Amino acid sequence: MTTTSADQAAAPEPLWRPSPERVEAARLTRFHRFAAAEHGAPAPAGDDPAADYAALHRWSVGEPDGFWRAVTRWFDVSLGQGADRALADASLPGARWFPGATVNYAAHALRWADDPASAEEPALLAVDEGQQPRPVSRRELRDRVAVLAEEMRRLGVAPGDRVSGYLPNIPEAVVAFLATAAVGAVWTSCAPDFGARSVLDRFQQVEPVLLFTVDGYRYGGKEHDRRATVAELRRELPSLRATVHIPLLGSEPPPGALSWEELTAPGPNPPRPVYQQVPFDHPLWVLYSSGTTGLPKAIVQSQGGILVEHLKQLGLHCDLGPGDRLYWYTSTGWMMWNFLVSGLVVGATVVVHDGGPAYPAADAQWRIAERTRATLFGTSAAYITACAKQDVHPGRDLDLSATRCVATTGSPLPPDGFRWLHEEVGADLWIASVSGGTDVCSCFAGAVPTLPVHVGELQAPCLGTDLQAWDPAGRPLVEEVGELVVTNPMPSMPVRFWNDPEDRRFRESYFETYPGVWRHGDWITVTRHGGVVIHGRSDSTLNRQGVRMGSADIYEVVERLPQVRESLVVGVELPDGGYWMPLFVQLAEGVADDDALRTAIAAALRTELSPRHVPDDVVAVPGIPHTLTGKRLEVPVKRLLQGTPLERAVNPGSVDDVELLASFAALGARRTGGSPGENPGRGAAVRG
Repeated sequence: MTTTSADQAAAPEPLWRPSPERVEAARLTRFHRFAAAEHGAPAPAGDDPAADYAALHRWSVGEPDGFWRAVTRWFDVSLGQGADRALADASLPGARWFPGATVNYAAHALRWADDPASAEEPALLAVDEGQQPRPVSRRELRDRVAVLAEEMRRLGVAPGDRVSGYLPNIPEAVVAFLATAAVGAVWTSCAPDFGARSVLDRFQQVEPVLLFTVDGYRYGGKEHDRRATVAELRRELPSLRATVHIPLLGSEPPPGALSWEELTAPGPNPPRPVYQQVPFDHPLWVLYSSGTTGLPKAIVQSQGGILVEHLKQLGLHCDLGPGDRLYWYTSTGWMMWNFLVSGLVVGATVVVHDGGPAYPAADAQWRIAERTRATLFGTSAAYITACAKQDVHPGRDLDLSATRCVATTGSPLPPDGFRWLHEEVGADLWIASVSGGTDVCSCFAGAVPTLPVHVGELQAPCLGTDLQAWDPAGRPLVEEVGELVVTNPMPSMPVRFWNDPEDRRFRESYFETYPGVWRHGDWITVTRHGGVVIHGRSDSTLNRQGVRMGSADIYEVVERLPQVRESLVVGVELPDGGYWMPLFVQLAEGVADDDALRTAIAAALRTELSPRHVPDDVVAVPGIPHTLTGKRLEVPVKRLLQGTPLERAVNPGSVDDVELLASFAALGARRTGGSPGENPGRGAAVRG
């Protein structure tokens, strides 16, 4: 997306702008100079960081071979002897990266331990609900991985075999994953709050030969025993050759299981790690879509593709390297865990936090950022909104002087979230709202350390990513809502889906709407000054009187009201041609479900958005249903309201609280064949 000086001059006043010293110190600035001197990138002018980034971005998508070669050289990526081109085939799908190259992800993650000057520095800082960080040195991490990888080979684990983890966000999960990568096997994981059916829907697809498990986990101050679930997994996964027991709650290994400590204790003379060199496109891990209907998509990403994409994303966009500390609140069931662990490949210390997001108090994550001296603290937009509502004051009450960036994802950060961070955390805080997906395990747009931050916007499309907003005819749009598309390949795009004959499901998922172009399923606006605004999922589009609207815009207004804890909006096409747009709200404690509430919601939407955004009905519900990774279930709720039976509308194993969906299913059954104006809920209908 080209950005001219005139466009930049017309840009609104930013909330924050990096100082010249900060721009100069950014790794992105130094990379730009290197790419210009060695690989043909346009030379930075130096007096206009926005123009410099725009020029670098144009080059990165226009000359992908030069750009990705520059990335691999800048980060000293070991590719063996065979690579003569970065991008041999740019077709989508089917792009071919670094043909002939060999690589090992774990070797790059652990190479920092080979330097005696940094070997005793922490690779990991482990934090549980006691909030006292426990360091794991680079040397200890490397040695444990080396021992475990050797034991895995003795168990017969070979390159290409699948290894699964039913684990929380603990150091043992990192060790197990890196040992798997060192062997050339394929990692896949679920968090232990996933139920057995949900885990089996994922793991049975890939047929793991080895399972790492805990006996339970701690969350919200309580212990949760998972031994019965583990037993069920072992029974229902006939491909397993062995199970490794991690006694997080202190229990003995069950019959037939192996002891974690016996398999990983380095001893006085630990072996040197052996890293299996594999082709660039060799599978690294399998991630899963939310799978709200049918089985989750089993998304395969490659060792080389993830390595170079994450080096770019974490090293250039997040500006992380040796001496930095990366803390992102996540679980092993979300792609952000995989992204977090990749902090190791740029030499950063990674903070692994096992526990509830707001335990023992609402400011829990801020306190961990303080105690770990996190350079970059990542969290969800929902957590920021909750902190604002619960009167949390991080900048006033804590020492966050080490934290130069707060990043958010999971859903769009609303404008009020930007302002709250700026006012309550720090006026010189870099706020990075980012957006990508499990599908690429990276970001399409977001953090750029040399650019200003505008309220409500992601800073810019990422390097090497030709992100655009398209209309239905495939025409690029600026300052208008369109489909998020990526017109060029990214290294971390899936190499395939597991068990997907002829890549049929893979092609249908991304390339059916615009042949040869990745359609992600989000509504976005690309601004004149190069920013990106996310409006929500396009497959749950709201379309009032021909005007498309994003659900995120409505949530931003409604959830600013103190009466509303969370909300969900859908647009339902009716059999008679009518259109019904209900808004479901989970109320704050003590708030009455009455006409005053509906009037307040309607007034806010009418004033701050438009009359078209006012729902047909406001319905109070006990809670808002989500996927296990925290996304609102807009599409399944829409299907339920159209009368689809619950068992066909959603995979129960993918939902955080399936009981919440029963009321939507009952409402859909009552509404089937009803008129558009029929009032479905307890309260009176609200008209726009």
